Amino acid sequence: MRSLIVTEFITLDGVVEAPGGEPTHPHAGWTMALGVPELYAEKMRETVAAESLLLGRVTFEGFSTAWPEQTGDFADKFNTMPKHVATSAQGELGWNATALSGDVETAVAKLKQEDGGPIYVHGSATLVRSLLTYGLVDELRLMVFPVIIGGGKTIWPQERVKVSLELTELVRYDSGVLLQVYRPTD
Repeated sequence: MRSLIVTEFITLDGVVEAPGGEPTHPHAGWTMALGVPELYAEKMRETVAAESLLLGRVTFEGFSTAWPEQTGDFADKFNTMPKHVATSAQGELGWNATALSGDVETAVAKLKQEDGGPIYVHGSATLVRSLLTYGLVDELRLMVFPVIIGGGKTIWPQERVKVSLELTELVRYDSGVLLQVYRPTD
């Protein structure tokens, strides 16, 4: 059985939108001033540990236009690993990606049952909300940035579901960013 790991950059007010400068938010790039080498080393460790990515359609479209042009170890791993995309498109999508077949809950549950290593989810706020609601997340890795940007996309479910979590790791970086790792307790 494969584990599903959600990894997010997130603000104190719960926003995951536009951490790297995407043009969708007036405060885009809110991570840039607080990135430190140890934080980037952790993101590299996560990426090396991943066997594949699970992405929502919007995140996939953004990543698939930005990452193929990048170079280096991180980009090489990110570009070559298999990707599964929650989208209504069918078949091969390019960038080593295929569309999930059927509804998200069933398709992801089936994907987790396959043999193989961890599946990581980056960004993909709408998808992550669904995964949390369906109880499909095995680990939630939040890099919490000490900024408030007044709203934007969030990963927190709108449904009134309870998701009980246990803090299993806490790391503070010199810039004030906190890595908080949670696992479900239900």
